[in-house]
Amino acid sequence: MSYIEIIQPDQAEGRLKEIYNQLEQQRGQIAEIHKIQSLRPESIVMHMDLYMEIMYSKSKLSRAQREMMAVVVSKSNRCDYCIEHHANALNKYWKADKLIKDLKDNFLKLNLTSEDQALCIFAEALTKNMDIRNYGTLTDELREVGLSDEAILDAALVVSYFNFVNRMVLSLGVELERDNGENYNY
Repeated sequence: MSYIEIIQPDQAEGRLKEIYNQLEQQRGQIAEIHKIQSLRPESIVMHMDLYMEIMYSKSKLSRAQREMMAVVVSKSNRCDYCIEHHANALNKYWKADKLIKDLKDNFLKLNLTSEDQALCIFAEALTKNMDIRNYGTLTDELREVGLSDEAILDAALVVSYFNFVNRMVLSLGVELERDNGENYNY
């Protein structure tokens, strides 16, 4: 149960109703992460723009890599909502329930490519480490496995975005949709 008031789609009026209708047309549903922002309708629009830019725009990182990092960040933050959403999204690429389970349990158990392993380490370290002075060595490690500065920036954007969303979900009590987020994509 959310910790703040939510305006449900059947109660929405004005701009919020327009935004909800647009989300339903474009995405087929309204995710709980959108509803939690219903008191500030334009934040939903800006949030979606940021999400689409970070997760779907052209990148040196694959969509699967970005979803993988989303799971690692969300696991580090214990954000079940985002773990489930993005594990389901990642499984559309990996098509391997066991690998997804292992990623959620401990990515170090997986036989990932050196690039994917470095991205997971970066995602976890950036999420857990409060001493940002150490991040230079992490970017060096990403560079050592062949990632360009553009890819490193994209990785930092993914990690930063999911830390933002995880905190919103956890602090405001966003609950997983009834279908465990399988059919939802922010």
